[in-house]
Amino acid sequence: MMVGMRVLRGGLAAALIMVALPIAAVATVSLVSSQASAQTTASIGVEGNRRIEADTIRSYFKPGPNGRLDSARIDDGLKALIETGLFQDVKINNAGGRLVVVVVENPVIGRVAFEGNKKVKDEQLQVEVQSKARGTLSRAMVQSDTARITEIYRRNGRYDVKVEPKIIEQPNNRVDLVFEVTEGSKTTVKSIEFVGNQAFSSYRLRDQIKTRESNFLSFLASNDTYDPDRIEADRDVLRRYYLKNGYADVQIVAALTEYDPARGGFLVTFKIEEGQQYRVGSVEFQSSIATLDANSFRPLSRVGVGSVYNAEAVEKSVEEMSIEASRRGYAFATVKPRGDRNFEAHTVSIVFAIEEGPRTYIERINVRGNTRTRDYVIRREFDISEGDAYNRALVDRAERRLKNLDYFKSVKIVPEPGSSSDRVVLNVDLEEKSTGDFSVSGGYSTADGFLGEVSVSERNLLGRGLYAKASVQYGERTQGYSLSFVEPYLLGYRVALGLDFYQRKQLASSYVSYDSKTMGFSPRLGFQLREDLNLQVRYSISQQEITLPSYLTNCNNNISNTNLPFNPTPAYVAANPADPNVIAGGFSPLIGGVNCYSDGEASVAVKEGLASGPVITSAVGYSLAYNTLDNNKDPTSGILATLNQDFAGVGGDVSYLKTTGDVKLYTPVVSDIIGVLRLQGGVLTDTGKGIRMLDHFQMGPNLVRGFAPVGIGPRDITPGTYNDALGGTKYWGASAELQMPFWFLPKEVGLKGAVYADAGSLFGYEGPTCRAATAECLTVGADNGLIRTSVGMGLIWQSPFGPLRFDYAIPLTKSANDRTQEFRFGGGTSF
Repeated sequence: MMVGMRVLRGGLAAALIMVALPIAAVATVSLVSSQASAQTTASIGVEGNRRIEADTIRSYFKPGPNGRLDSARIDDGLKALIETGLFQDVKINNAGGRLVVVVVENPVIGRVAFEGNKKVKDEQLQVEVQSKARGTLSRAMVQSDTARITEIYRRNGRYDVKVEPKIIEQPNNRVDLVFEVTEGSKTTVKSIEFVGNQAFSSYRLRDQIKTRESNFLSFLASNDTYDPDRIEADRDVLRRYYLKNGYADVQIVAALTEYDPARGGFLVTFKIEEGQQYRVGSVEFQSSIATLDANSFRPLSRVGVGSVYNAEAVEKSVEEMSIEASRRGYAFATVKPRGDRNFEAHTVSIVFAIEEGPRTYIERINVRGNTRTRDYVIRREFDISEGDAYNRALVDRAERRLKNLDYFKSVKIVPEPGSSSDRVVLNVDLEEKSTGDFSVSGGYSTADGFLGEVSVSERNLLGRGLYAKASVQYGERTQGYSLSFVEPYLLGYRVALGLDFYQRKQLASSYVSYDSKTMGFSPRLGFQLREDLNLQVRYSISQQEITLPSYLTNCNNNISNTNLPFNPTPAYVAANPADPNVIAGGFSPLIGGVNCYSDGEASVAVKEGLASGPVITSAVGYSLAYNTLDNNKDPTSGILATLNQDFAGVGGDVSYLKTTGDVKLYTPVVSDIIGVLRLQGGVLTDTGKGIRMLDHFQMGPNLVRGFAPVGIGPRDITPGTYNDALGGTKYWGASAELQMPFWFLPKEVGLKGAVYADAGSLFGYEGPTCRAATAECLTVGADNGLIRTSVGMGLIWQSPFGPLRFDYAIPLTKSANDRTQEFRFGGGTSF
């Protein structure tokens, strides 16, 4: 009991001391303050300072109206000095009735170093920490830097990281600051599950989000690391995906994360309440502005009655209508969509209400966080500027455009009140990322063999938003280089100017008998008519030259010269069996030109191209592209349609009109099975100078799979020749394909299977058939537009090495002169 009392008394004594110390300190400051309250700022003494001027320290003490310092102002000055972070200690003493400020300065940092960091470079950490060399050491700042480094590692998936700051004393009140990092192992996402999803499979939903499960290929990617911000963003991605597909009541209730020590990673579970799918019951337009006809905005709506409700289409409709109202002079008009749900019929009645909004102006647009990208590159993505009417739809469009530039890790536009009630300030907060790429690509295809490419590109050249790329290709049968440059805003307008220069050499193979060398230059202008519709106009000038090995062109007959051995063509022999030269030469229609064709011979059409030497093609053209794909790399729904026309004959040596079209439709069939329907066709029209064989369409597996490159269509079947493909002036093709995942494999492996059926035809050869100089003629294998068909299966792999595809197709109908290739493989990568 006595022991307990002694302990209690000791505790009480300690508690009293702890309470008494701050009271005494306050009393001391108050006493000093009261004694010095009559002093002025100039009379304050300063001791202990080395680098910081005494007047700078005195400036923190603000005198009252009478020029004197009272106790409250002395206390404020003391607090202000402490808050600067420049001092380890600050004391105020009274020496002979005079106020003296005694300071102990924080040391100066000689250098900031990092040890133990391998996954994050020193340069990246130097940018993130606030403690800098030649700056003042602040304990609070060091603690903040330690937390920041820890956060960087955690965002890179390393939750076991430990960061310990070490301060190494140096002479002259200097220190070295060293952050010792123990990185720990990578913390990944081991599983991603979905609870409550009925309309879409977990396989499909995993395809929408950015977070991936770790697997044996995860060392090539980083999106399997646990990042809470990414998972939170995935919640929004899932919500928008459901809203886009008609589930207006959807709620992503939670994204639960749990660390599993046994598996060494996180388990992520998304809880979803889908609700019912809605369709559009009606679409109405209302206007509270008397002079603005609401129904005139109907063509701008992307929402149709009877279609599945699509929140994204509603947003884009609002955006288009807001812009149109502004163009008509109603700068403050706002378009507010309203959806009235019929829970029994599962329909949404949409009303676009056009109203006169508040007369609010944009006072200022602040751009923050861009250290490399010029301000004007960011500001030109806005359709509004300072002084214009504030329009939220236009601000949202600007934010989306900035994100699509792919210059920034994050983009956020936040409005805040301006200097008055009718003013608003827009703060554009950005975080830049690397925009340069150096890639080494490699690939192999059954047509071109092995192919390698080295390229250097920059999407934001000099911070001016320019694009430039230089690449060199070298392969078994293809060699060349290309240079590209794009100015996305020509003369300040939303018109993209592109310049392309290229040189390409295609070597002879088992498919073609000749080498071809092409050099060209093409300027182009691109116009974005809508977000899903693009127009490109271009001019191109190129020079093409072909070469042949001597043994394929050694039959240069001269019938009039009887002093030389006569080697007539098989066509001549067949047409002139009684010619004395034919008889003297020992030829017959059955034997043919044995001496001429014994080692093979190129087609007359190829020889004509060889004889004409380098040919210059000067052409103007355009491309119109309509794209509603949900994902350009791995689409599951939408349409991609292109129309191309080129007119050659603006100078140059050739003249023709070439028209091609291609439409691809992607749509979910059942569950995760995607249907792909493709239609394509083309027409080549002579416009006055005749058409070379080299200008014809050449088709193979790009039209009907199961056939070799240039394996379809008219062909020179003259005996003894190389049987070169001649091509055609018309083609059409149709393909139906079903793509399905391998459900027993992890989604992240990226493997899909495909089954398909193709049909198509190439016909209408209009090139040269005879050579007047040598009396040689060719024989065109007639197929009269025969329809080629095939069925097959494929393996599609979105691999870390790039997209790869393996196809095995069996031709069902073909011409006797066609060449088949049942197995085909192609792919490549950048690393």
